[in-house]
Amino acid sequence: MRMNVKRSGGLVAGLAASLLLAGCVAVDVEHRETGPAVDHYTDPGIAQMKLPFSSAVKVGDTIYLAGEIGIDPATGKIVPGGAGPETAQVFANMTRTLANFDADLSDIVKCTVFIDDMAHYGEMNAAYAAALPDPKPARSTVAVKGLAVGASLEIECIAVTG
Repeated sequence: MRMNVKRSGGLVAGLAASLLLAGCVAVDVEHRETGPAVDHYTDPGIAQMKLPFSSAVKVGDTIYLAGEIGIDPATGKIVPGGAGPETAQVFANMTRTLANFDADLSDIVKCTVFIDDMAHYGEMNAAYAAALPDPKPARSTVAVKGLAVGASLEIECIAVTG
């Protein structure tokens, strides 16, 4: 008789777990249907190069900007002059990207700078300070071994609107 009780208890517990799991799945599907809008933007230059990422993705009021290197869209090449001019070009490019979401550099709340040589930190920092309005966003700066197409740095940011 104990064996039957254990089986019944196991069956009931299994049935209860299945019902709970089914409820979780239904809640997950419902959340996806009512979650925040997700908008993708791909810069024409990236689209032309057929790179496998979006320039920015907006989820609700948050805009995630892809890592940007100092490429002049008119030439398709990195601007000459090193980390300072590259930083200025990054923020010029981000200005255009943000405009697609009715946002601007003042909406940026966090940046991460990847720099190929910390000896270029001063140049980057001066151009960064000049490009972004006060109050400045939170920032991390990380030295890396190398970046795409010989760039001195890459910067990714998060902006919040609304």
